[in-house]
Parts: sequence; structure tokens; C-alpha cells
Amino acid sequence: MKRKLQFLLLLIVGYGHSQALHPLEPAKSHYIDLQRLASGPNSKRIALDSLSFTPNQYNSLALTYILMNPEYLNQEQIAVLKESVDFPKNSSDQTRAELDFLLQWQEKRTPEQVHRTSMVLAPIGYWPHINVKKDHPGYHKNKEDVLFEGREVLGEQCTVENYPATLKLMQGVTKDMRIMEFTVKYHLVRARPYVLEPKLQPLQIMGSPSFASGHTLWAYIQAFTWSELLPDKRQDFLDLAYEIGESREVMGIHYPSDEEAARVLAHGMLMAMWDNPDFQMDLNAAKAEWQD
Repeated sequence: MKRKLQFLLLLIVGYGHSQALHPLEPAKSHYIDLQRLASGPNSKRIALDSLSFTPNQYNSLALTYILMNPEYLNQEQIAVLKESVDFPKNSSDQTRAELDFLLQWQEKRTPEQVHRTSMVLAPIGYWPHINVKKDHPGYHKNKEDVLFEGREVLGEQCTVENYPATLKLMQGVTKDMRIMEFTVKYHLVRARPYVLEPKLQPLQIMGSPSFASGHTLWAYIQAFTWSELLPDKRQDFLDLAYEIGESREVMGIHYPSDEEAARVLAHGMLMAMWDNPDFQMDLNAAKAEWQD
């Protein structure tokens, strides 16, 4: 999957500024072992390949994001990125191993992990439609959520009032993330893991397809962007993004391959944005805030 993504992105952005962007780190932890397993159909479980996220579950609001105009990407880039990722077949050995991995999490997750994943991390997320009207009841929290990773890593002084240029950059990046998220989700309509494995008891029932993980996509696209602003903090941001992705596995609502694909896709998105003059202008303005 990585090779395909890298090849396609060379066609999109060329070489331009892309050499200045931090390269994507290799997969780590359980993602390495799971990717080595067969991802094609297994005849012993072939009936599972007929399962998907069904049309009667489609979310109309989520679908409208596919119609939005992106901030830094263009429609051609989105179309290529959409085709650059795919998930292992439901019947595959890899998916079976991922389901077993989620069952293990279900057995060992602690009350502290349940609280952190479902009560702290799960509600975080920037939704551009909420910020259309300032009197929307979620307006202020929505803006604050854009800088969640900054506060987690850098402290409570990382506010929308203190860093307006950083807010603007992260709003644009995260808007494109939402467009990308639902474009991919409704292109591939992967069934949630608890649909394939009845023994799973998820901490939340989700209203959108599984692949790729939206939480993980925003976690990494922001982590990658933050680390271009503050390179010495890159590992801190990546560690936080990893935790956010893993939290979706702890909750039993995403396969590990949803997380790893989102990580790779997030870096691909940033590569595609890199040669956009508007992105570079907003990035430089945000950098100036942190240099001052």
C-alpha cells in the first residue's frame, strides 16, 4: 500500500518542496506483524466478504463533506488519494488476526483506558460545518478542539487567542481531512469490526464506515503539521497521534489496518498540500508565531 501511495503522490506533487517535508516513519508495533499476513480472500471465511457498511446506515451530514471545496488540496489530488488505499478482505488472514487482536484488547482494557479513550479522546474533533455560525452551541469547543494536540504536547497556553495563525492553518488542514475521510469511507464502505466478530463489545456504535479511521487521520495530519512548525517536538506529536489511533482499537470500533492506512494517508495528504502556495503562506505565518 505504501509503495502505491508514494508512486501516486509523485505524480501529484512532483518533487518541488516535498524534499523539505519530514519523511514518513516506518510502521511500528503490531502494525508491522499484521501487515505481513495474507490480505487476500480466504475461502474458509469467504461469506464475510459480502458484508459491508450498508446504505440504510449512510449518514447524510457525513456525505455532504464529500461535496465541500477543499482548502489546500484539489479535487484531482483527492481522487488519486482516494484510490491509493484499500483494506484487507474481510475473509483474509490479516483481518482475522486483527479481530483477534481487538478481542484481546477487550479482555485487558482497564477502567482508566476506557475513560481516556471514550470520554477524553473520542469526543475530540473539528467539524467545519459547526463553525459556519458563531452562535452555534458547539462553536467555541469546536475551535478549541482544533488545537487539542497542541495543548496536550505544549501546554494550556496553546489557545486560539494566542495562536490565530496556527488556528487558521489547522482549520484548513482539518477541513481537508474531513473531506478526505468521508471520501474514502464511502468509497470503500468497510463494515465495522463488531459486524464481522459478534464477540466484540464496542464502547460505541459508529454511524459511518470503518476505513479509514477519521480520528487517526486527524491525529496524524495534525501531528505531521505540528512537527513542521516545531520539529523538535515531532516525536511527542507522533506519540500522541499513535495513542489516539490505538484508542479506537481499545474501543473495539476500528481495525488496526484502519489506523495504519490513516497514518499513511495523512502523510500523503500533507505531501499533496506541500506545493500549494496558500498552504505554504499559512504554514509560514504559523511558524512565525512560534518563532516569536
